[in-house]
Amino acid sequence: MPAAKPNRKAAARKKRLAEAIEALTALQFGPQQRNETAAYTLLALLDLQPDAPWADAQAPLRGITPIIDFIATAYGNRYAPNTRETIRDDAVKFFVEEGLLLRNPDAPNRPTNSGKTVYQIEPAALALFRAFGTAKWTPTLARYLVSRETIKHEIARKRDLARVPVTLPDGSQVALSPGGQNPLIKAIIEHFCPAFAPGGVVFYIGDTENKFVHLETAGLASLGVTLDSAAKIPDVIVHDTRRNWLLLIEAVTSAGPVDGKRRKELKDLFAGCKAGLVFVTAFENRLTMQAFVSHIAWESEVWIAEDPDHMIHFNGERFLGPYPDVMPTKSSSSVAK
Repeated sequence: MPAAKPNRKAAARKKRLAEAIEALTALQFGPQQRNETAAYTLLALLDLQPDAPWADAQAPLRGITPIIDFIATAYGNRYAPNTRETIRDDAVKFFVEEGLLLRNPDAPNRPTNSGKTVYQIEPAALALFRAFGTAKWTPTLARYLVSRETIKHEIARKRDLARVPVTLPDGSQVALSPGGQNPLIKAIIEHFCPAFAPGGVVFYIGDTENKFVHLETAGLASLGVTLDSAAKIPDVIVHDTRRNWLLLIEAVTSAGPVDGKRRKELKDLFAGCKAGLVFVTAFENRLTMQAFVSHIAWESEVWIAEDPDHMIHFNGERFLGPYPDVMPTKSSSSVAK
């Protein structure tokens, strides 16, 4: 008799997994999104135990690690930590693209690559799964499939509203994903560039959601530069056409200033460039800069968004000497004589 309980539990788990695969198949997902990993991921995001009715499905907010933990506890299938990317790319990411899941509905401005990123079943999908195994399943499924594109469009519209609009020097606009360093990138484009590279051309802007959200391939090629998608590219690249300088700018909110190692990496990455290289680290404020100031490379520049009209030169073009506002006036010069 004692052996019957584990057998019943294993049978319930197997049956529930098969049901999840059946549901994903009915939703017309391809083989890679209706396999065991995808089915377990779906069950975790529905918080559905093996012996609970589908009507009990819920919509918790869960990140990748809590999803893995739920699968291990509820279904006895333990995924190794290095499978996080598989779950994210083969299941979660695709479910988000198809409108089955919402990403960060609790905080739309949270960066995509944040360790706090969470996912949640979309409300119409939750209502659909709660009907699985009942007489309501077939008509609910038919209505859902008809409305799927509308649901995806509405999700995309809300996501776009949270995006960070950036106006380039030529007046065109780029929309960056919300949160993270992107507000600082916006300040770099809209405040740093007009002040320190007037008339400059923005050749590249990186985004956590889309690495090549803005790329002027022809402009870079004219300077002998080709960017490899696998390379660690600076956050912003601007060509100061007047002085033929290529400004390589890192936007730093939590990591990644131009230190000695990074300066060498960038110098090697842009070897052969027909423009002079200028290395810039941008911070939101002085408080953030304080945590990194001991790491800033010599022969590089620092710009702080809260003081947009000033630049800090780490042994840059200006050396020892008075600035214009502290030069002696003509009257004081004559007195000295």
